[in-house]
Amino acid sequence: MKANWRKKVLFSVAFGALVYIALMIYADFDGLVDAFANFNWWYAPLILCCTLLNYVFRYLKWDYYTDLLGIAPKRSENIIIFFAAFTMAVTPGKFGEVLKSYLLKRVNGTPKRVSAPIILAERLTDFIGLILLLIVGAYVFDISRGAVIAFAVFFAALTVLMAWRRGSLALIELFGRIPVLSRFVDHAKIAYESVHVMLRPKPFLITVIISVVAWFFECFGYYIVLHVFDAPPTVLKATFIYAFSTVVGAVSMLPGGLGTTEGSLTGLAQLAGATPDIAVASTFIIRVATLWFAVILGIIVTFAFQHRLNINIDEIDLEQLDS
Repeated sequence: MKANWRKKVLFSVAFGALVYIALMIYADFDGLVDAFANFNWWYAPLILCCTLLNYVFRYLKWDYYTDLLGIAPKRSENIIIFFAAFTMAVTPGKFGEVLKSYLLKRVNGTPKRVSAPIILAERLTDFIGLILLLIVGAYVFDISRGAVIAFAVFFAALTVLMAWRRGSLALIELFGRIPVLSRFVDHAKIAYESVHVMLRPKPFLITVIISVVAWFFECFGYYIVLHVFDAPPTVLKATFIYAFSTVVGAVSMLPGGLGTTEGSLTGLAQLAGATPDIAVASTFIIRVATLWFAVILGIIVTFAFQHRLNINIDEIDLEQLDS
């Protein structure tokens, strides 16, 4: 790979810079400068605490899944694995989070086809948790109720299908008849067994509750930003705006949701009554406190503790991980 991850991160930073420049052009530059100058930065630690609480609960979900599948390493190593993956938070679709599977294999020999489905279960329960937050916010915000309900029905149906073992295995067999996919059938069946265990009623309920709590903390962090600016959105409206923007960013498959998330945050904040300069400033602050904070934290953890996992981040082939 030879520093491939650095190129990915630098590419995303450059792309992010273009997004933020576009937002600055959209907003009144002088008004944006005044907004930052008047922001009470003493609230910054509280906003970061909300983000950290999101990470803590998401780690608990990761730890629960690895324990459920009987592949959990030592707690200290599992924490490092979880936070090291944040280095890849700005890779397209967060596929770089499969790094966790690679690290698990290095630590305790777990095959990637066994552990990789955890990333799928994490993203699925994250989506469902965000959609539940969306439903509550949508009824208060009085916007897109039908679309939110349709989204919820789609993910409910997808979850039921994935939890239906006989149907899912039959579907794998069906796709396995396609020549180009036939060689993946055995691997897909092994991977599905992990998915099936994680989507049983009890684990599914536990992890969805964890996801709701985790993402509400980031939504609340966004509300704090708006509140400091004296912007109109209430907690529930801020929750809807942040949850909706996060989902849109994830669905876009762009690195870190760059562009789509920022655009949604800015547009919906204005729809809720914020001025353009406050909407853009609040978007800048919350994205630094969530997305870019995650990347920086991941890089720090990786370089500080990679020797504990007996790896060198610069020698990992990310293209092979994605495939």
